[in-house]
Amino acid sequence: MISEVTMPSMGADMTEGTIAKWLIAEGESVSRGDKLAEIETDKTVVEMEAYAEGLLRKIVVKEGTLVPVGTVIAYVGDADDEIPEVAAAPESEEAAPAPDVPAPAVSTQASASEQPAAPSPAAPTPVAAPGGRVKASPIARKIAEEKGINIAAVPGTGPGGRITKSDVENFTPSPGFVVSGGRAPVVMDGSDTPLTSMRQAIARVTVKSKTETPHYYVTHEVNMGPAMTFRAQLNEALDDEGNNDRVSVNDMVLKAVTTALIKHPKWNSTFDGDKLIGHSEINLGVAIALEEGLIVPAVLGIQNMSLLEISRAVRDLGVRARGEGGTLTEAEMTGGTFGTSNLGMFGTDTFAAIIVPPNAGIIAVGSVKEKPIVKDGKIVVGKMMNATISADHRVGDGAEAAILLSELQKTLENPARLML
Repeated sequence: MISEVTMPSMGADMTEGTIAKWLIAEGESVSRGDKLAEIETDKTVVEMEAYAEGLLRKIVVKEGTLVPVGTVIAYVGDADDEIPEVAAAPESEEAAPAPDVPAPAVSTQASASEQPAAPSPAAPTPVAAPGGRVKASPIARKIAEEKGINIAAVPGTGPGGRITKSDVENFTPSPGFVVSGGRAPVVMDGSDTPLTSMRQAIARVTVKSKTETPHYYVTHEVNMGPAMTFRAQLNEALDDEGNNDRVSVNDMVLKAVTTALIKHPKWNSTFDGDKLIGHSEINLGVAIALEEGLIVPAVLGIQNMSLLEISRAVRDLGVRARGEGGTLTEAEMTGGTFGTSNLGMFGTDTFAAIIVPPNAGIIAVGSVKEKPIVKDGKIVVGKMMNATISADHRVGDGAEAAILLSELQKTLENPARLML
């Protein structure tokens, strides 16, 4: 029986995606769970899994093509199955619509000697949409970013002057011009900045979360002195053994959150009208800041991981999120059951994160800072960290969120529990 393969939704905010790469060729066999294609979303590149078995009979949507979620992109079936007739799909990225990208502001204060030579009349030039934006395909924008090319400087040869993948690959930047004769005046760009597709996706999901989920917040101050000593001793022991693993503060926080969720599984559930949908695994989301914006992929099955295994898993997640060692999977991008966010590396003391739908909560931690505390009736220097839970009031009340945070606090203040 022939099965349709459709453009999947990699999150509630995803409306369209681009086939970045087919990982299986037409005619090759496909099993359930096989990596079928790489899908470029507004936020990242995700591996799409196959949900049917057989042969990849026909690829309907070619690489580089942007299509809406739910569009048939291929067919899987047996060799003698009849393939349905489908409307002709765009054969390349040139035919696929894509978000516009901003054109750079041009200073009018440069002297005539600093102006670049006028382009040849025959050379194609980027076509700006209303509002000073330049049309380019998602793949073209991605390649331009990787090469450090200003996309607005690339001549477009696609329909209506749209910039395509081949335009960027064949583009040779002209030599830059340097202002001479002392310090150049500072010129601020006061023009509007159109939002990237990723920024628009973040806007949609955060508005949805804050509109539909009744947030409330509980903050605990955690004495991280014992945990910091434990971390230093553990990393020193790993170094003595020639082990390249290193445990970070965030690794310890993730382990402590996991321990708390194991004891209070209600927070590892999803509100669904008249019931809470429980989850048999803890898939802990980790907020990762990319240049393009924020993503929250999950460490899957973290409840069965040791502290060192969590450290390795998070490091691998970060590498793949930045496109340096593979891509994230669909399950990692959509299967999170609870969230975490850490701004400690930026010096932030306290903040409250927005819950990632459909999770019941997210715990945000700040930096570990030295401050005076009272211990045994004396003022001493402590290493303190604030942890704030943003909780869904439909799932649990303030006292229940406080109990969850208390469990996290107890683990971090008694770090031997991190090895259990």
